Amino acid sequence: MGEVDPAFIQEPQHRAKLYTIQAEEIPVIDLSSSDPSSIEGLVKEIGSACKEWGFFQVTNHGVPLTLRQSIEKASRMFFSQTLEEKRKVSRDESSPCGYYDTEHTKNVRDWKEVFDFQAKDPTFIPLNSDEHDHRISNWTNQSPQYPPNFRDIIVEYVEEMEKLSFKLMELIALSLGLEAKRFEEFFSKDQTSFIRLNHYPPCPYPELALGVGRHKDAGALTILAQDEVGGLQVKRKADQEWVRVKPTPDAYIINVGDIIQVSF
Repeated sequence: MGEVDPAFIQEPQHRAKLYTIQAEEIPVIDLSSSDPSSIEGLVKEIGSACKEWGFFQVTNHGVPLTLRQSIEKASRMFFSQTLEEKRKVSRDESSPCGYYDTEHTKNVRDWKEVFDFQAKDPTFIPLNSDEHDHRISNWTNQSPQYPPNFRDIIVEYVEEMEKLSFKLMELIALSLGLEAKRFEEFFSKDQTSFIRLNHYPPCPYPELALGVGRHKDAGALTILAQDEVGGLQVKRKADQEWVRVKPTPDAYIINVGDIIQVSF
């Protein structure tokens, strides 16, 4: 074994327990129910999953399988390029989106590379916190030349993710005893949703490094597509044990972020 860059090494207490993670699975929820009696049961399932886990998987979600296959294929094609080609669309001062391969989580470098794309393009933000500074920054999305139609595929996929997000937010609102559309006003305008494509290259030091370290998501919802390789681990609230999430074909994993979790 060669020497590993110290920047990637996790503290012993935070390294993956490769052989001792329990087999219990997070809830899998079928979203295909449409009649009132089924909706009531669906709402209860969603509420229970949010309270007990903060994670669940959804099936029959309405996102076309062909679209998911298209973006997965395009993602693999993009990341298979040379580093020189990928860095042509790297993040820079004019855009926080694009390619990036030196991200850190809790001050430890992740064993991954990413491509970020904002749902709304462009986004205008203050340059600093000075209330007298009225300048704005125009953030734009990077558009790789390869693979062909990469941007079009991403835009179409983002639209489907937004539809699913609003559907899930309605179910979560109902589970809290609120009107279905209660949260919509907070996310229909000025939202900061983005899509992230992650690539985790083979790691020769899985006992030392992680694709991404332990963390919470600060937003409302994260919709995660996990491939057949798997690797995601989540921590259950009740026993604080890490659980490996078994990949479910064509399912999405939902992570309830801090903004919503406070409601439970």
